[in-house]
Amino acid sequence: MVKGSSLPDEKLAAPAAVPPAGRPAAGRRLSRRQQGGRPAERRALAARGLPYLLVAPLTLFIIGLALIPAAFTIIESFYRANPLDPPTRFDGIGNFRRLFANNAVITSFGNTAGYVIVGVVLSTVLGIFFAVVLRNPFRGRGILIAVLILPWALPGVVEGILWTGIFDPSSGLLNGVLSSLHLTSHGSVLLGDNRWLTIVLIELVQVWQITPLSTLLVLAAMQLMPHELFQAAAIDGCGPWQSFWRITLPLARPGIAVAIVQALIATLNVFDQPYVLNGAATTGASITEQTYFISFQNLDFGGGYALSLLITMITLIISLIVVRGVYRRIDY
Repeated sequence: MVKGSSLPDEKLAAPAAVPPAGRPAAGRRLSRRQQGGRPAERRALAARGLPYLLVAPLTLFIIGLALIPAAFTIIESFYRANPLDPPTRFDGIGNFRRLFANNAVITSFGNTAGYVIVGVVLSTVLGIFFAVVLRNPFRGRGILIAVLILPWALPGVVEGILWTGIFDPSSGLLNGVLSSLHLTSHGSVLLGDNRWLTIVLIELVQVWQITPLSTLLVLAAMQLMPHELFQAAAIDGCGPWQSFWRITLPLARPGIAVAIVQALIATLNVFDQPYVLNGAATTGASITEQTYFISFQNLDFGGGYALSLLITMITLIISLIVVRGVYRRIDY
């Protein structure tokens, strides 16, 4: 006879469910650390948000200083805004039609094209030359760089005043040198008489100002070049001229592209040097000068907005073309 079990005749209780790892049991309150997430997750979230937090002030500054005025300029360029002819009213492309019918504006476009060609070519070539000279360390290199930067640090108005004495017809240094060499007669007027001579001489003053920045930009690109490349080229029989054309110039293209763009922007928006050296004469007036004349002498603010918009669009388009054509990413 089988002896009966001493356990009560009822179903055995099912074992309590074990909560998954990381999840609290039912009825148990979450700790403060569990409610806020793991410390590693919080640190990762803070690390992802930190870059955006750091660039937020700069972004707001750019929006307030550049984007909002640009939007205002675009809108106002389609309105006729003249205090002498109120009220301000929508004019469509009327401002642009009047600009292209203005002979002074058309002449200033040609003058500015001359400034751009002379300024960009000379500043870029001189910048590459001075960068090659300053690339290798030598005694007095720091002093030479400091002297080179000086014209870039001076305001354009100050430079125009300095060069006014050089170009002076009666007592100017340049006129005295040319007359002593019997190239011109004493008292020759250099500025304002011949249009293209005026443009070249005025742009030489701006080239004197912007060449230091071009030099520093190209020099910075050259400082990144590995010396092993030039050593290998010398072993292979390349001379200095071949190394320059085959190694230095191609590897310096990022710096050269930036130098060309900054020179392009400076020459397209030149104002100080033509205004100080040549005044309001049309022989050397730039587009930016015409913007000033239209807006603050004629009080045609709508036309001034329209011309400013044209300058901005031209600068942007040409800069993009230069970057796409010259810039190359270099991986060492």
